[in-house]
Amino acid sequence: MDELKFRRQAYGEPNNQDPEFLQAAMESAEREVFLNDLKGLDNKIEKALNIDVPDDLAAKLLLRQQLQHHHSQRRKTGFAFAMVASVAFLAGITFTLLRMGPVDLGQHALAHVYHEDKALQLDNNVQYQDVNFQLASLGTVGDMKFTQQPGKMFYSTYCDFQGVKSLHIVMQGEQGKVTLFIVPLEERMVLEQAFSDSKYKGLGFATDSAYMLLVGEESNDLNYVKDEIKQTFI
Repeated sequence: MDELKFRRQAYGEPNNQDPEFLQAAMESAEREVFLNDLKGLDNKIEKALNIDVPDDLAAKLLLRQQLQHHHSQRRKTGFAFAMVASVAFLAGITFTLLRMGPVDLGQHALAHVYHEDKALQLDNNVQYQDVNFQLASLGTVGDMKFTQQPGKMFYSTYCDFQGVKSLHIVMQGEQGKVTLFIVPLEERMVLEQAFSDSKYKGLGFATDSAYMLLVGEESNDLNYVKDEIKQTFI
């Protein structure tokens, strides 16, 4: 499903359970964030339409019935034209504001690792020259590059950090694998030196032109790769 069709269906019915729509949403971390935002907006609209009114006031009862009927029809027909315009407008503004708002790099890094977990199973035997070519194509990290091979690199590709083109690399730690994200500097980025969840641990640090985010299961692996980067990346 292409991006335009996905967004049209998401705006019309964010809780759509169609397998093709659900699969399209799972293909990108950004799509999942976008869809969750629309679901939240849809829930707020539903609560706004569910108005409690006194039972003894006929006029208010009639209003409630009309609102409930309108909400039911909206679910069946995919919104009346006026509702389509207003909800699409609000959703568009919400999405734009989210893209412009602060970005928690640690939480985005964890989300990317979970969403692209297959990357941890690959071994493309990536050379540092290939990564340098990808870095140069970002156009926002200056002359930063690896001066030599920073240990074993299994995987390297582009990724998106809330609209910022970045690099996603999988490297060998002291024992286990470590995911490295190289994200160009932006003022809206919020960097934490340490972050974690129930499975992964993360470290973050900044260079002159980029944020470095490391995610792995063991702290010794993170520190090992961090030392490798500091010795080979300028």
